Amino acid sequence: MAPVFAHGQLRLYLLALLGDGPKHGYELITELTARFGGTYRPSAGTIYPRLSRLVDEGLVTRTDEERKSVYALTDAGRAELASRRDEISDLEEGIAETVRERAFQVRDDARGSMRGLRAELEAQARKARASAVPGYSAGDDARHTAHARASEAEGLINRFRDEVRADLRRAVAAGHVDEQTVAVVGRTLDDARQVLRDTLR
Repeated sequence: MAPVFAHGQLRLYLLALLGDGPKHGYELITELTARFGGTYRPSAGTIYPRLSRLVDEGLVTRTDEERKSVYALTDAGRAELASRRDEISDLEEGIAETVRERAFQVRDDARGSMRGLRAELEAQARKARASAVPGYSAGDDARHTAHARASEAEGLINRFRDEVRADLRRAVAAGHVDEQTVAVVGRTLDDARQVLRDTLR
């Protein structure tokens, strides 16, 4: 995905977040994550060096409290923030657009994963049909073969379930499981189930 912030924008946005009141570094990371609907979470290595530069510039103060550092705007920081309100409004609009783009990308990735899993199930079903022992009339050997193949098929189903659940959890964390997504999941599972039913008849 494209970078979230252009040059200098994260610095400005940190000032804007501190404009609401003093915050710990972790609180700034959490608030940024919330603003992006979970689709972007800045690392500590991204946030703290920028906060240190803001302190060096005299725009922010740092106060250490019980192994935590609290950051707050100075008068100079508030003055810069006030002088750049229009830029902050534009930045907020850009963030909203970025959230929409990232939400679409997460949803497309989930759909692509489901299509890939469905194709794999179909391929395995074709492979099972091609290598099946006709009639299953050879007694115990045939039954053992059938059980082994059934176990393999169950393993594929379990992997399918686990991977789809992981994709779903990522989408939920990003806050982008909507009605259309649920409909796509339902249709895909119905199609996969029909393929399996046709194979097992």
